[in-house]
Amino acid sequence: MNESLVIGDDGIIRPPWAASDPLLRDYYDREWGRPVRDEQGLFERLSLEAFQSGLSWVTILRKRENFRAAFDGFDPEIVAAYNDADRERLMADAGIVRNRRKIDATITNAQATLDLRADEGLADLIWSYQPEVQPVPRTADEVPTTSPESKALAKALRKRGFVFVGPTTMFALMEAVGIVNTHLVGSTARPE
Repeated sequence: MNESLVIGDDGIIRPPWAASDPLLRDYYDREWGRPVRDEQGLFERLSLEAFQSGLSWVTILRKRENFRAAFDGFDPEIVAAYNDADRERLMADAGIVRNRRKIDATITNAQATLDLRADEGLADLIWSYQPEVQPVPRTADEVPTTSPESKALAKALRKRGFVFVGPTTMFALMEAVGIVNTHLVGSTARPE
């Protein structure tokens, strides 16, 4: 077996990052790398990836339900209409990551998401950057942190008014929503 993988008590083969914490294990097994194609689902994940920047993903997962409550289920129409009182409410909410730049980015990105509706929409735009050839990592060291597609997606989103959408953050988004498959060879989640 690939030494970059761990067999859990349940017999499922996972990478070490997804084997140590029950929350990460559940996220990996049920969600990470599975296709998300709806606007609201992608807006939520785009927002959470921005909040994760500089932090561990498990920190965001532990606060995810609080984020959903604080940001009205990540409904872009509601979030786009947030005002200064909403910003202050969010800054006072200990249940989320209280970072003004990231809060402002979420509101800005909600507005940009609505603007995209006149064209292709957020889901079609993001999914248009799916690579023709998927990576085939055997070890965690072989998993890229960016790709030509994530760089192009970041550039396209910035051009359309999005912020906090760098190439590394966009690559993480692409992994999380099933656009790029970086499940390690030999893991239960990676089809042969």
